[in-house]
Amino acid sequence: MPLAAQDDRLRYAWRVCSVTSLGLVLIGIAGSTLNVALPTVVRHFHASPFESGWILLAFLLVNTASLVFFGRVADLLGRREIYLAGFALFTVASLLAGLSPGVWFLVAMRVLQAVGAAMILANGTVIITDAFPPDRLSQGMGVYIGTLSVAQLAGPTLGGLIADTAGWQWIFWVNVPAGLIAFGWGAVILRKMPRGPREPVDALGNALVFAALSAILIALSEAGSAGLSSPAVLTGVAVFAVLVPLIVLVERRAAHPVLDLRLFGERLLAFANLASFCNALARSALILVVALYFQAARGVDAFTAGLSVLPVPVGMALASPLAGSLKISPYVVSIGGALMSAVGLGTLMLTADPATPYWIIGVGLFVAGCGSGTFLTGNTTQVMRALPSGSLGVVNGFRVMIMNMGIVISVGVSLSVLAGSVGPAERAQVYAGTLAKLSPVAVGQVMHGFERTYAMLFAVALTGALFAALARPRPS
Repeated sequence: MPLAAQDDRLRYAWRVCSVTSLGLVLIGIAGSTLNVALPTVVRHFHASPFESGWILLAFLLVNTASLVFFGRVADLLGRREIYLAGFALFTVASLLAGLSPGVWFLVAMRVLQAVGAAMILANGTVIITDAFPPDRLSQGMGVYIGTLSVAQLAGPTLGGLIADTAGWQWIFWVNVPAGLIAFGWGAVILRKMPRGPREPVDALGNALVFAALSAILIALSEAGSAGLSSPAVLTGVAVFAVLVPLIVLVERRAAHPVLDLRLFGERLLAFANLASFCNALARSALILVVALYFQAARGVDAFTAGLSVLPVPVGMALASPLAGSLKISPYVVSIGGALMSAVGLGTLMLTADPATPYWIIGVGLFVAGCGSGTFLTGNTTQVMRALPSGSLGVVNGFRVMIMNMGIVISVGVSLSVLAGSVGPAERAQVYAGTLAKLSPVAVGQVMHGFERTYAMLFAVALTGALFAALARPRPS
């Protein structure tokens, strides 16, 4: 390729990176602001623990279950068109969420947000992979992942500030101008991409995956409050157990499956995706759990809690682009990041106490954030380099779906473990962030829940590091 053509492609690639990074900023801010401001929303609607959990889980569930679907739809209808439609839908849903008259209307708008976010997430990584030359992809991916860190850096502080000053509605309305800017910039910059072959969408597979995830999430969200022997938990686990082998059977026979089980036949992809699942499970509930810790156990306001969790996104924002610029293999980068995440979570596990000096907690959060940013850059680059170009859309959707399954389960399990550490009266106070006003005994009880939660996340992070090590590329 002539030098002038290479320079033109690289200029276009960085413009594309700015568009896709705006998409991650939009979704990252939306998620991290609500994680910190959740107690404010819960108090406004007088939401029950079950309703409180589903304000978060509805988004995660629908987003996860529809990622591969929109990867396939984009292959058929055009990646640029579906990507921009995602911005439009997410923006409209954010506007309506702020007008919610009740908690279940808000949950419905979160579902619409999730569909828009799936359109964005399923295609952003593919668009940036297509734009960058292979030898510069890790740099672009480092910046792309780093912008999610910047969004998560701004989100907690912004969410706490909005919740304490402007009102809970602005937690959602702040997405509207950002969404309009992202839509306009994307429409100007993105070029049309060639469409994939007109292959049918696996509707049955999508429906079964959605049903299975819904069943296990209901079981997880009810386990902490109603106990493991409650009808809802037993029914959810039973439905999930029946659907999993059915999904395997259906997907093996499907011509174009939503879950292509053949991907797990390739050693690198199998273990890299498993490492991604574990890392997502270990990191994703961290900001939510720590924000609840500061509000429920230490009695601080939402803004102060938002400031307190900043070391996580600061670490991610610093580590992601740095990891992308390193002249070492993505395989080594991903292992190092996974181990750093485990060290950070281990620090939090060993120091979980209301009297722990903040600097110790801050160090643990910062190391965990650096580990996550480093792992994401290495793991994403490793997987995208290993994929044949013709399957980027569907397989990237599958990759993000696996990662999001970790996020969904992480939030569900973490909230259930925390809720299970206290009685019914105190449980609502944990979600509302007012437990510290009740009694030292209640705070002591919930601290056992935080300790168990950190221990669980630490064990999962170590497992992720093992899988990352097993994802060794074949000698070339």
